[in-house]
Amino acid sequence: MHVLTITNSADAPFMNQQMAALERHGVTFEIVTVEGSDDDETDRTPFDYLRTVPSAVAEASNGYDLIHAHYGLTAPIALAQLRTPVVLSLWGSDVHGPVKPLSQLCAPLCEEVVVMSDRMREALGQDAHVIPDGVDLTKFQPESRERARAKIDWETGDAYQVLFPYSPTREVKDFPRARRIVAAASNFLERPIDLRTVSDVPHETIPNYMNAADALLLTSKSEGSPNSVKEAMACDLPVVATDVGDVRERLAGVSPSCVGRTDTELIEGLIGVLEREERSNGREVVREVSLEETTSQLLEIYERVAGTSTRRIETVARQE
Repeated sequence: MHVLTITNSADAPFMNQQMAALERHGVTFEIVTVEGSDDDETDRTPFDYLRTVPSAVAEASNGYDLIHAHYGLTAPIALAQLRTPVVLSLWGSDVHGPVKPLSQLCAPLCEEVVVMSDRMREALGQDAHVIPDGVDLTKFQPESRERARAKIDWETGDAYQVLFPYSPTREVKDFPRARRIVAAASNFLERPIDLRTVSDVPHETIPNYMNAADALLLTSKSEGSPNSVKEAMACDLPVVATDVGDVRERLAGVSPSCVGRTDTELIEGLIGVLEREERSNGREVVREVSLEETTSQLLEIYERVAGTSTRRIETVARQE
């Protein structure tokens, strides 16, 4: 099976991990990336998406079994051609943010739609497959804290180590709230707390940070199915998180961990987790969304959609 991937984030670790897993099942991929630059300082413009259309349409004519569009903004590019069926994966902010109307407009035109959580499906307002990004249990495994800290040169003293696995400049991740939670919690603990931000490091080193930390703190304003939570679970790292995306569902039965809505709930949760000084049972719980399991679910969708190629023009015509 030959698949054309259209994305605005070609370096996204979870997408590339998913594609690599599908390749082990015989799927082959070509990638079209939206033109322009997309970094912390420069966002792509509507013109960047528009000028990607001709190259995407030309590439789509090369006999693909399906097109997989990742993120709502890429859906119009995938749908600009009429012959090849489209699978649309929505990531979170394209359902909970300003891109939502475009996602809702394009989703009915796609053969299948994949979202990260039940909450996303409800926000989208139409039927969709709920398949969170899977976690690679062979990469994310528990390891002793001392060994992990030595690998990343963390000098900790007697301070608790709380991991914030994002750039503090990403507004949706709400680093000011994380800093506020940690500052308040430290007033009730006998030992200090170091809040560690981690970004722009190779993804293969993330397990070292997970195993070096005492807790992961997620204060995001919105999420789909945050990979950092599942990766922490795979390493048995306790998680304290806001009630976003599928976090509450993922952490059900995980101890010690905490999901909270208010600052007070998050502060009390962080204090409780750190005082226990224990690893969690997250690895056992997260097996249901292992990379192997989610790859199998997506492969079933691919196999079903690949048989609809000849019906794409008729489907569009009926909807018009």
